[in-house]
Amino acid sequence: MPVSLSATLAVNEAIAQRRRSGLPVLPLGFGEAGLPVHPVLREALSRGAGMNTYGPVAGTWELREAAAGYWERRGIPADPALTLAGPGSKPLLYGMLLALGGDAAIAAPSWVSYAAQTCLAGQRPLPVPAAPEHGGVPQPDLLAAAVTDARNRGREVRSVIVTVPDNPTGTLAGPETLRLLAETARELDLVIVSDEIYRDLVYDPRAEVHSPAEFAPERTVVSTGVSKNLALGGWRLGTVRLPDSDTGRRLWRGLLGVASEIWSSPAAPVQQAAAYAYTEPEEITEHIARSRRLHGIVAEAVTERFRSAGARVAQPQAGFYLYPDFAGMRSHLTAELGVGTGSELTSHLLEQYGMGVLPAQEFGEDPHALRMRVATSQLYGETEEQRYAALHAETPTELPWVRAHLDRLEEVLGEVTRLWREDRGMADAQAG
Repeated sequence: MPVSLSATLAVNEAIAQRRRSGLPVLPLGFGEAGLPVHPVLREALSRGAGMNTYGPVAGTWELREAAAGYWERRGIPADPALTLAGPGSKPLLYGMLLALGGDAAIAAPSWVSYAAQTCLAGQRPLPVPAAPEHGGVPQPDLLAAAVTDARNRGREVRSVIVTVPDNPTGTLAGPETLRLLAETARELDLVIVSDEIYRDLVYDPRAEVHSPAEFAPERTVVSTGVSKNLALGGWRLGTVRLPDSDTGRRLWRGLLGVASEIWSSPAAPVQQAAAYAYTEPEEITEHIARSRRLHGIVAEAVTERFRSAGARVAQPQAGFYLYPDFAGMRSHLTAELGVGTGSELTSHLLEQYGMGVLPAQEFGEDPHALRMRVATSQLYGETEEQRYAALHAETPTELPWVRAHLDRLEEVLGEVTRLWREDRGMADAQAG
């Protein structure tokens, strides 16, 4: 079936076009990590430049062993023999959906590609609401009801896809939610596909981060990659952990077959560099810690500006996203701007102010929802020098180029919500 250009890539291209035209932009739409490559990884990639053979379909043993060790250190049992690498976690997810077959339950909201890839695989997504503070994971009781109802109507639902931590909300599901998810998956015989690519970017280093694989190791597939924690999106390298069970071995064979017919094997030089990164030497863990700190500081600064403008925002806990909601000022936005849907609001922001964000509709929500996904990681600078400076700054929000974006955001939001805030101020004064 025809599938449109991914919304995240489309907004990135729209911003790029405005830049080429010399128009001002606020780049808040594209989920790229926005940071430079660590020098030690450049060197590792260079050392592998002569590796020009295809290599094993599942990836080199060195990489698979390193990835399994990465998961073991996080309390997730992993076997290198059931670990597979691919050219990014996105194609691995699509390959897994082909191997699984059947419809997939997904959180509402959830990353734009889950629903699109399910459709590409010839199946139908089954959206299930996530709790506001536990984004990325369908509410277990609602999941049970939705899957049962779908099966009673003849649909074959075989899996549930979760994101821990979440994109688009930046929130982190807690252990009780994940435990209940695991119990529900067992009762319904669902395979859990857990996308954990943002796991290393939880802002609080003391926070406990849990995976469904801790609660249902025999039926949980875990995917990750190096595009978010190490800002290596252009290198295209992801890994997936299959469970040590009959289900896992069946899926391994299916995914291996898909890989053999689509990408043959990941790029060998990139595998070598990624294998080194997955061993987590000190310079890599320090680099990730700096990245995590920067993401958290800037996301908090952007969150404050949306809240000051009157939007409701769940506190982001990881990654570089937040999900503000303007529903409380719907009547004012309709009267003053003529917008009644999320797409109309985000289109207005892009056309009038060059502010690129994505409407909730792209993440599986109602078109009338006035929520939007905001990505903050393109604010760190336009040059490698600026991004390095942001990474190492004590107060990155005081850097001139970061401050300019934040000031512009405050100005735009102030214009869009000015009349609503004035009316609210008058109402508060009268009530007082």
